[in-house]
Amino acid sequence: MKYSSRLIVLAVAVAAMIGAGCAKKKVAAQGPPPPAAHDAAPQQSTTPTARTETPTPAPAPAPQQTTRMPNAQTRARIDTLLARIEDAYFDYDKHTLRPDAIKALEADSTELRDILKDYPDYKLTVEGHCDERGSAEYNMALGQERADAAKSYLVQVGIPSAQLGTVSYGKEKPACDEHDEACWQKNRRVHIVADSQPR
Repeated sequence: MKYSSRLIVLAVAVAAMIGAGCAKKKVAAQGPPPPAAHDAAPQQSTTPTARTETPTPAPAPAPQQTTRMPNAQTRARIDTLLARIEDAYFDYDKHTLRPDAIKALEADSTELRDILKDYPDYKLTVEGHCDERGSAEYNMALGQERADAAKSYLVQVGIPSAQLGTVSYGKEKPACDEHDEACWQKNRRVHIVADSQPR
């Protein structure tokens, strides 16, 4: 009896193993389901592809602003030229340029013109002066006429009008303090100075 019950248990165990093996075979034999008829489009690869990124263009460099003011070396050259251009002198109560005044203004004005045209923000000031005779008001007007006459001449030789300012000091800034004709002649003049600040 013991033997036959062992055989039954063994038979059941073998049958269970065979059944389990067959079930596994059936599952393994099944392939993936066939693709649906409407899914004819090729499947995209799941492997990551390198993204082609359009590089952002670097911002264009700002255009270099050309300086409209001379450097220190050029300013020194202008100062040298202005020092060589002598003051232009006038007759008593006159504002017309005498031949010697024209000669004084003419000296180095061509080189000065050639430098200034490259630096349109750099300005010169033509100062008009008078001797001590006459009222302050009258001399202010006369000094302005003298400065304007000199400016007109400089514009004729090619210095841009926009780079030439004028001012009258009348009799307020004398070059000489004596009270005689020789001194008064030195005071009736125009003088050109550099104005380093843009107007």
